[in-house]
Amino acid sequence: MPNLEELYSKYFKIIYKFLLAKTNNPELAEDLTQETFYYAVRDINKFKGNCKLSVWLCQISKNLLYKEYNKKRKTLNIISDDISPEIPSNYSVEEEIIEKENKKNLYCNINKLDEVTKEVIILRVQEEKTFREIANFFGKSEVWARVTFYRGKEKLMEGKEDEK
Repeated sequence: MPNLEELYSKYFKIIYKFLLAKTNNPELAEDLTQETFYYAVRDINKFKGNCKLSVWLCQISKNLLYKEYNKKRKTLNIISDDISPEIPSNYSVEEEIIEKENKKNLYCNINKLDEVTKEVIILRVQEEKTFREIANFFGKSEVWARVTFYRGKEKLMEGKEDEK
């Protein structure tokens, strides 16, 4: 079985082009390509050899793409559920605008965090990953994941206090 460098250098272009053709989004294709190799290395023992390695990698990337689309669909469903034809009696346009502005500010502040902390927060909150899954993703301990998340949350709270 090839090591990670060999695997990556031999199949990167194939997987990237496959995902780019499916998404028409270079950034998403690159992110999913990286994830594909992470899962391939993690689950290499599940490769039975009954197909080409490139086919197996494309299958992993396709599954990740479907997961990404489902996540986006879930978000769209939540948004469309929020926009109901029946307006509740306690509906306030001002409160909705303030809530949207708060969400926008939160995402802006998340983007100001260092890459690792930002990714830990997104994995935990948006993708609902456990601390153990996050730790495994980074090759760190579960305590590291918890501490990184907590510190990131603290930085976000400090940013919120600064806005007041």
